[in-house]
Amino acid sequence: MELDKIIETDLKMGSANQEVFADTLESLAVIDKSIIVVTSDSRGSGKLVPFGQKFPEQIVEVGIAEQNLVGVAAGLASAGKKTFAISPACFLTARALEQIKNDVAYSDNPVKLVGISAGVSYGALGTTHHSLHDFAVLRAINNIIIVVPADNFETEQAVLLAAKLDQPIYLRFGKKLMPFLSEENQEFEFGKGRIVREGNDLTIIANGETVYPAWQAAKALEEKHDVAAKVVSMHTIKPLDTALLDELAAEGKPIITVEEHMVNGGLGEACASYLFQKGARNRFHIIGIPDEYTVTGSQGEIFKHYGISRDGILAKAEALLK
Repeated sequence: MELDKIIETDLKMGSANQEVFADTLESLAVIDKSIIVVTSDSRGSGKLVPFGQKFPEQIVEVGIAEQNLVGVAAGLASAGKKTFAISPACFLTARALEQIKNDVAYSDNPVKLVGISAGVSYGALGTTHHSLHDFAVLRAINNIIIVVPADNFETEQAVLLAAKLDQPIYLRFGKKLMPFLSEENQEFEFGKGRIVREGNDLTIIANGETVYPAWQAAKALEEKHDVAAKVVSMHTIKPLDTALLDELAAEGKPIITVEEHMVNGGLGEACASYLFQKGARNRFHIIGIPDEYTVTGSQGEIFKHYGISRDGILAKAEALLK
């Protein structure tokens, strides 16, 4: 069957994850006055203008000063506030990395760090505005959970759990409209990968906005080759779901990882490091941004260029299955 005749999706589309984040946070703030939002000139891009209008006593604006953002958030958290610090991911995890390391993680202040417009969401604004390093740098810091939700369900659940969490956490959201990948009554837990499509011939592990093209590639594999590919939303990079990785290794089938991040230090390297130290012999490939400055274009164009797309993932799967 020709690929252009394959229906790309039968999934219902929802909102952008960062919009769901803002709506969920607003619903929490109605009943919990200890929730404080700290922004660095990002309430507009973070969809938090309505929050500020409804809860002016629960929002702090520090201006374009990401280091102050994290420092203020850490201070509020140390005083018992449930603090969400929101800023574009590229700036939050680069300009304020020292404050994340020392004021949040080392000092054990349970700040909820929220990186918005993540990955290559800013598209043609280029490398300065892309967050393709955040997994790597935060994985190297002790005492911080790293979560990258794939759809609106995971986003809502992640925010609800983060609000209760007494530990530092980094939540990463993008700007793209996302489909509903979940089934009714599915469970969500930090550190536990979610299987969004079953299959026994191949596994595709992805997170965030790359889970959808992974799902599309799995659908194409089934319709083109009668190959059943399992798709895992590995929404939590740290702590990694090593129990699930053990199960996948035991199946002995090829594994592909897909991420909106450099191939250095991200989801793929985390999975590969664990699997091969455990002696796994599965064929394995990492799809992500190579070690170069990205091409200029929209998020979709950048994804297509680097094979973070249905067709790119499909081609790699076909090669591994040969």
